[in-house]
Amino acid sequence: MTSTTTRRELWRERIADLWANAWRWVLAAFGAVVATYFVLERGFVGGATLAIVIGGLVVAAALTTSKPLAIALFAMPGLLVAQRIGLGGGDLSVSDAALAAAFGTALLLGHRPYSKPLRQLLLINLVYQFATLFTVVVNPYALNTIEWFHAWLLVSGALIVGWALGAAGYARLALSLIVFTATLFAAFTVVAAGFQYAVGDFGPATPTWPFPMHKNFIGTVLAFGAIIAYLNPDWVGWTKGWARFAFVLMAAGIVVAQSRQALIGLVAAIIIAVLRRSTTGRSRWVLLLLIPAAWLVISMVVEQVESQNRHNSVFQRVEWFREVYHFWRESPIFGHGLRYWYNPGELGYQPPQAELEVLASAGVVGLIGFLVMWIGVLVVLWRVDPRFGTLAVAVLLSRFVQSQFDLFWVAVQVSVPFVVAGICLGAMDHERRAKEAREELATPEPLARLGASKAGTGPGR
Repeated sequence: MTSTTTRRELWRERIADLWANAWRWVLAAFGAVVATYFVLERGFVGGATLAIVIGGLVVAAALTTSKPLAIALFAMPGLLVAQRIGLGGGDLSVSDAALAAAFGTALLLGHRPYSKPLRQLLLINLVYQFATLFTVVVNPYALNTIEWFHAWLLVSGALIVGWALGAAGYARLALSLIVFTATLFAAFTVVAAGFQYAVGDFGPATPTWPFPMHKNFIGTVLAFGAIIAYLNPDWVGWTKGWARFAFVLMAAGIVVAQSRQALIGLVAAIIIAVLRRSTTGRSRWVLLLLIPAAWLVISMVVEQVESQNRHNSVFQRVEWFREVYHFWRESPIFGHGLRYWYNPGELGYQPPQAELEVLASAGVVGLIGFLVMWIGVLVVLWRVDPRFGTLAVAVLLSRFVQSQFDLFWVAVQVSVPFVVAGICLGAMDHERRAKEAREELATPEPLARLGASKAGTGPGR
């Protein structure tokens, strides 16, 4: 029997085993989804979406007895879904619900103790939380307080979720779920572009299924997936062919969506990969690919400027910046509160730039905390083993660059890169513990006892 035939037989056996164990969970999920839909559809907004979320949660909870982090793993695709679900009269995104469920599981069942880099990141995030606590006190309204906890969950909570999965040995599976979901979104985007181009419409293409997506949302999500696929760390172990296919498809999705900030963020990540080419294996020549990306971004901006359309994104942003600046001057030290744009009589939109948003929301004090947080996070991750730290730095730097041209505190766009960073740190700790265990097993027992006896009979004993 040839090696190819042997591999095929092994794959058939694996598929048969997986199906034998999975079919009952598929039936349970289907039953939970159908039952929840009929019970909730009439009383809740987004009943179908909520039914799928609850059905997945039921199955994941049942699997928790054998797989303690099943809920956290089930949450990975949900992190990329911005669809809103009505729950008890509230307005919650699938991404937030998935992150909250995963965080509870990771906190209770995740590996301890946390590594030094993770503890440093959690402490750095507390600096920002302390800085924004002043605006919560000065501007007492419910959304301000809720968003303060929400911001902590998007950063520290996401790091803990990623850490738990990576430290438990699920780094490859967790990243595969994220990239596979993003690849599906990319396919939907490219298909939508094909139908749109067929009727002569060459504007931004965005999918409307499985839920409507804005071009900047889909661009950002695809950029995260493209970065992971492009770097393809050795500890993830994807084949080069699959990683290259996923990267090209997601890059195509970004281009047809015409998301400028996503392209710029992807460029920043590729530059990081080249700077660490001794670890990533990426040649300097890949920088030549940045020329068409830069040309595309510049040409789109120039076209909008030359059109003199006061309502396009370039001129609209200039107007927003002016309005937010004057609004910030009314409360420069502590700002107007987190999510102030939901308050009647306030400026009615979220500023489309990270520092400007924090400045208007939390004032100068909050902005200082925000900058300290981001500088600290990037410095800590740059210093860890490049095999693990490069992906974490690239995806977080990409997010920071993207946010210079768009909204920052948006659930999916913040939580996903911090989850990925947590996975990297957890995988690094998992590999360290596995190496120590192998070395301990490799040490001959007589020599181990001899070393122990010598350690206890030194001078002064």
